[in-house]
Order: sequence, then structure tokens, then C-alpha cells
Amino acid sequence: MESIQVKSSGKTKPWGCDVCVDYIFSIGIFTGAVEMSHQSPVASWLCAMLHCFGSYILADMLLGEAPIDYFSNNSSVLLATAVWYLIFFCPMNLFYKCVSFLPVKLIFVAMKEVVRVRKIAVGIHHAHHHYHHGWFIMVVTGWVKGSGITLVSNFEQLLRGVWKPETNEILHMTFPTKASLYGAILFTLQQTHWLPISKANLIFFFTMFMIACKVFMTATHSHTLLFAPIEGFICPVLFGSVSSGHNSHHDHYEDSHDTSPPAKSKEELNEGTRKRKVKKAE
Repeated sequence: MESIQVKSSGKTKPWGCDVCVDYIFSIGIFTGAVEMSHQSPVASWLCAMLHCFGSYILADMLLGEAPIDYFSNNSSVLLATAVWYLIFFCPMNLFYKCVSFLPVKLIFVAMKEVVRVRKIAVGIHHAHHHYHHGWFIMVVTGWVKGSGITLVSNFEQLLRGVWKPETNEILHMTFPTKASLYGAILFTLQQTHWLPISKANLIFFFTMFMIACKVFMTATHSHTLLFAPIEGFICPVLFGSVSSGHNSHHDHYEDSHDTSPPAKSKEELNEGTRKRKVKKAE
């Protein structure tokens, strides 16, 4: 998997087989696009380009750079356009059937994770070049580089004329999004010399972890998040139980806003009744 490195604006822009696989997967997860590709090819192409270059666009916006700078790389745009055309307009849908064949798909999944980890590392290095002590900026930049279009999926839905706010990726993170976030934290700690490991070793071990997880999830058609057991143990310790915390807050709110007068005793009620009878008699 040899790739050609093209330098432009101080950023490294790869082009090769691994990036072609990245475009195939990026456009392949473009849900509900078959009908739109025939009804509105321009909107379909724009959404496909957003899927391919969304991570670069979002990272450039965060770092104050031109978000359309990546489109100056004609080779990448033409390659992504060719992948888009083959996926949606290839005769008898042959191209999509080939890349969806499970053995081929597993190989492509592994290559996709190689690209994802490389994007995270490059994004953090790029952010560190601008903000040497900006840990949060480095984490966010690496996160959006690895997550890609998923973080701006609601904007992509607007281009397709679809609005599904319940699919917000930040509220309901998938495995790639969470893994990219955790990976961005690790690479930030390594970049700032708080993690005693070389970048090459960290890239190798994290890439192997991502490949193993994604290949297993793809082969078994599993959507279970592998971080769920760890999060289920750590989150209640750090943030408390959701139900108990909500109930205690709700009870405290009711107690603090309870302005109803205290209940009257039986003697007070009888005295009030007697006074009313006397008043009527008068």
C-alpha cells in the first residue's frame, strides 16, 4: 500500500490505495443515497464529497484555515468522484457488490482503520504546530480527523432534505467516534510527553486494536460498543447513577419549591366549622 505524499499549505495529503478504500467506505455509509443519486446527482455528489473530506473541512475550520483548501488537490477530488460514480452508477451495481463481499470488506475495514489512526496522529501533530500547549485543541482536532463526517451528520442530512435530530452522533456515539476520541487523548498525551511511549509504537498498537475491533464487529455484524463494560464501571463512579441523581435532584427541587401551607389539625378544623355556624346564626 504505497501512497504518494503531496505537500500543500504545510499539510500532508496522501493519495493511494488506502485513501481509495477510505473514500469507498465514506461513500458506502452514505445511507438513503441511491434514490437521491438518480433524482439529484449534484446533491448526491456534494454529500459524497462531504463524506470524503468532512474531517479535513471541519479540522481546517477549527484551526482557522480555509475549509475548501483540500479541494485544491485535484487528484483526491477526481478519485473521490470516480468512487462516487462507480458506487451509484456502475452497471448492474457490480462495483458495490464487489466491495460489499464479506472477505473483501474485511480487508477494506482493516485498511480503513489504518487511515483513521494516521488521520488522528496527523491532526494532533498539525494542531500542536499551531498551539503547543493547547491540549483541548489537539484532542478536538484529532477527534474530528478520525471521526470525519459523523460529527456533522446532521448538516449532511440537510443537504439530502432529511432531518433526524435523534441521530446526533455526539449524543449517541458509535464505536469509531468513541475510539477516535480515546485515541486523540492518547496521542495528545504522547505529543506532550506525558505518555512514555514513542509515536511509532503508539500508532502500531492503536492501529492493531482498531483493526481487531472493527474486523470482529464487521464479521459478526455486532453493534455492541466494546467500551460499554469499562464505561459502565467508571461512569457511575465519576458521575453517579443517572436514576438516583435525577431522583435526588427532583426531590430537592420539590422541597425547595413547596410553598403549600401546612395541613391544619383536627382541632383547628372543628373550631373553624363552629365559628362559621355561629356567624350564620347571627
